[in-house]
Amino acid sequence: MCTLEKRGDLFFLTLTGDDEHRFHPNTIASILSLLEQAKSQSTRGSVLITTGHGKFFSNGFDLAWALSDGSKTVAANRLDQMVVSFKPVVAAILDLPMPTIAALNGHAAAAGLMLALSHDYVFMRKDRGVLYMSEVNIGLSMPDYFAAMVRAKIGTSTARRELLLSGKKIRGEEAVALGIVDSAAYDSEGGVVEASVRLGEKLAAKKWSGEVYASIRKSLYPELCEILGLEARIFAQPKL
Repeated sequence: MCTLEKRGDLFFLTLTGDDEHRFHPNTIASILSLLEQAKSQSTRGSVLITTGHGKFFSNGFDLAWALSDGSKTVAANRLDQMVVSFKPVVAAILDLPMPTIAALNGHAAAAGLMLALSHDYVFMRKDRGVLYMSEVNIGLSMPDYFAAMVRAKIGTSTARRELLLSGKKIRGEEAVALGIVDSAAYDSEGGVVEASVRLGEKLAAKKWSGEVYASIRKSLYPELCEILGLEARIFAQPKL
């Protein structure tokens, strides 16, 4: 499922379990619970790093579970259940009172990529792993908060077209060129996590107010936060 570990100022949220780390309702509930735990334990200087094990960061929703009943109606209801229940996960990450880093150990597809983009920074490997939005290929429409996430986090129409309308699998160097991820200069699962830890430690040393940080973050993405039901509260904590 997933685990949360605290090492000093750094929280490590790790996707575990089956190799593809697909989001079943139980998995989604587990992630949300651990994010709430990290928020409740946060202090000045806290940072969240999210990663996974193996070939996949996450391959998105558990479509096999959605289709396992054999009924189209049940499948549609289960898919809608996952879309609805995953929305608070995205909101929780954007509302966390700390910087957040996604360390992509491997493939990040569909909802798995949305999980990654919810973070402030995204690092991926250059030797293995792709970004892939499969909806156009498998005949699924785009949830409103997925589309808002892409508009908020990916700056050019060309990059958004390549990600959403081409059905292509985007590797590290192209993802950096398109402005989807921050870096893809790492040759192993350990390397991408180590790079995330280095950044995390630099950010932790700032000892910023988490409430102020979260408020500024939410103010950057008004459309997305409105869809997610988040408000950017105003704080005045000047350091004179």
